[in-house]
Amino acid sequence: MNFKEFLKDNIVYLDGGMGTLLQEKGLKPGEYPERGNITRPDVITGIHKDYFDAGSNVVCTNTFGANSLKFESNELENIIMSAVFNAKTARDLSKNKAEKFVALDIGPLGKLLKPLGDLDFEDAVSVFAKTVKLGVKYGVDLVLIETMNDSYETKAALLAVKENCDLPVIVSNAYSEDGKLMTGASP
Repeated sequence: MNFKEFLKDNIVYLDGGMGTLLQEKGLKPGEYPERGNITRPDVITGIHKDYFDAGSNVVCTNTFGANSLKFESNELENIIMSAVFNAKTARDLSKNKAEKFVALDIGPLGKLLKPLGDLDFEDAVSVFAKTVKLGVKYGVDLVLIETMNDSYETKAALLAVKENCDLPVIVSNAYSEDGKLMTGASP
């Protein structure tokens, strides 16, 4: 069953935080958590497996900050390939027999788009597209764009997904107590 079919008749449970658990397991300040897909796959797989065992239907790859602004092309591909492999391995090892899916996790780029920053919209789409293409290449079931704080950047990420695959996509934004994004936009 694919994710869209599952979603029609089921409640979907997503996994939880990755960064905080990696910190508990020794991630040092300033380290990129995404490199753990290669250097500590047992830890990453274990976290994913625990989420699947706890009843999550969707586990997000450890790729929140994996993009070409942070990583060179070969390293980015190795990170995403390993991230998808780790999540799929956890799915296979899980005791929970419910339907399980692997989502490519995409977070903010870490740069502001123009006019607030110096990154062009088209360049942001291109950066997100590289990540999306790799996730699709290695076999994710869906894409989760999460914790976005700029609606323009959210649009760039969603456009990159829609232009490069036909996978289902989930989007979440991070609103402050006043109901606004960091850039002042409302829902």
